[in-house]
Amino acid sequence: MSGPGVAEVPAVATTDAAGAETMTYREALRLAMRQEMERDERVFVMGEEVGLFDGSYKVTAGLMDEFGPDRVRDTPISEEGFLGAGVGAAMLGERPIVEVMTLNFLLVAMDQVVNHAAKIGAMFGGEVRCPMVIRTPNGAGNQLTAQHSQSFDGWFAGTPGLKVVAPATPADAKGLLKAAIRDVDPVLVIENLPIYKEKGVVPVNPELLTPIGLAAVAREGSDLTIVSHSFATVRSLKVAEKMEAEHGVSVEVVDLRSLRPLDVETVAASVAKTNRALCVEEGWPSYGVSAELAARIQHACFDDLDAPVERVGMAEVPLPYAKELELAAMPTEDRIERAALRVLDLAP
Repeated sequence: MSGPGVAEVPAVATTDAAGAETMTYREALRLAMRQEMERDERVFVMGEEVGLFDGSYKVTAGLMDEFGPDRVRDTPISEEGFLGAGVGAAMLGERPIVEVMTLNFLLVAMDQVVNHAAKIGAMFGGEVRCPMVIRTPNGAGNQLTAQHSQSFDGWFAGTPGLKVVAPATPADAKGLLKAAIRDVDPVLVIENLPIYKEKGVVPVNPELLTPIGLAAVAREGSDLTIVSHSFATVRSLKVAEKMEAEHGVSVEVVDLRSLRPLDVETVAASVAKTNRALCVEEGWPSYGVSAELAARIQHACFDDLDAPVERVGMAEVPLPYAKELELAAMPTEDRIERAALRVLDLAP
């Protein structure tokens, strides 16, 4: 069996003089796992097709050859079963990295994630922890239809006891995954199918981590703040560049990076500077990440806002297969730009 969206064979990375390499998002994830497996023998990888097949998206390519089948374990097609095994291994002191082929497949293992992994630390008073990582991609745009294109970021970020990160760049993919592997609590690392092939400069220092719970200002600006994460950040940065070139508008982009814990301070500082906010996500806006952000921004920046907080997300429908309909439902760059112009009172 092969998973949806299997992408190209990884390119050869190039190195600069500062100890960083240009590599793809998937290569950065692989580097993080390799470094942590070399550092700590308790770290192991498990999931569907992660070994012999090199992973459905080739993220784990070569790791079985390097570390052997005991530390890179292929599992049956039973998410509830192998996530439960990961919980048990973590409780006994191991450091499992569990790959799930798509975020949508976590729905058949919600009990293991929400009722067990996320609750163990609190229920045992901290005497037993669950230091496991769940890696899984989400995202739409590949005509994988309603059951394989959903973004449940807000669902999982709303679960106390579970940390949730969603890197938008190769550098943060490496840094956040390494931080997640070393964390004493369960961390859901949400990746994104379209970003796997994106390239960026990644520090190779094995001790350089991206802190969980700290947002980043991905682009400085003065007229409008766009708050986003994952692929929405990639889109927002392109919109910011276009708006400056075509409208003379200076847009600041805040990349959340971490959804739980949420860095409200960085977001609020940006909005206090620009006085206008647009929240963008791949998921459904109702009850989602952007809804939470809008409430937090209104509370923290009430006196600073010159316009209502605007939101852009996926159309709230089961995503259709037809390409034109899929695009019409997605938070595309055109939709983000139109929303930004409304917030700035520049809409035609």
